[in-house]
Amino acid sequence: MGTARGRWVLLAAVLGSGIALLDATVVNIALPTLGRELDADLTDLQWTVNAYVLPLAAFILLGGSLGDRFGRRRVFVIGVVWFGVASLLCGLAPDIEALIAARALQGIGAALLTPGSLALLQASFVPDDRARAVGAWSGLGGIAAAIGPFVGGLLVEVSWRLVFLVNLPLCVAVVVVALRHVPESSDPQASPRVDVAGAGLGALGLAGVTYALVAAGERGASAGVLASGLLGVAGLVGFVLVERRSTHPMMPLEV
Repeated sequence: MGTARGRWVLLAAVLGSGIALLDATVVNIALPTLGRELDADLTDLQWTVNAYVLPLAAFILLGGSLGDRFGRRRVFVIGVVWFGVASLLCGLAPDIEALIAARALQGIGAALLTPGSLALLQASFVPDDRARAVGAWSGLGGIAAAIGPFVGGLLVEVSWRLVFLVNLPLCVAVVVVALRHVPESSDPQASPRVDVAGAGLGALGLAGVTYALVAAGERGASAGVLASGLLGVAGLVGFVLVERRSTHPMMPLEV
């Protein structure tokens, strides 16, 4: 951890996960301005936040599995680039519907880069340094989430679009550092095939449960909300059953 390469790896991991955590909080400060300038009602504003959380929760397991299979640095960089492009679309959104769609794309990018950032640390540091590296990653990531409202307040005074466009130089910095200083790694025991059934059921389960919890706060325990929750639970149960029987599980249950 005391080497130059170790510090570069830690910087890439912290910056990558930091922008994902920052965006989860910084947008909250811009919501009143978004409501005024995009003529959005309360439901629209709630889904501006929820559209990010849902795909992040649904695809985060798949993001980690793809990194193990195709290369952790590669999937991490793809996630950062994806997140940056989605942030640009958010900043250029002409209306609230386009913004919500771009936020969903941001969530997918975050699902690719977030597990990759931690996996890079696990693969790059020896066991004696790994705990300190993960501790630094966790602590500095928490700081990024904590300063989100403060940063959002400063940016929204200029324009709400800067809340999203500020991600672009950060994403460029992460990609440059990752490509120049972070070694590629993968799981040599990973299956050559993607666990499609596990990925689909995991995404369905997490998305269904997350949607039900979010929608229950808006509409109460309606029939649609209960159906979504039951579908999510069924997806998670199916995920466990598939992973138990699969010869190439996305998430080995012994973990």
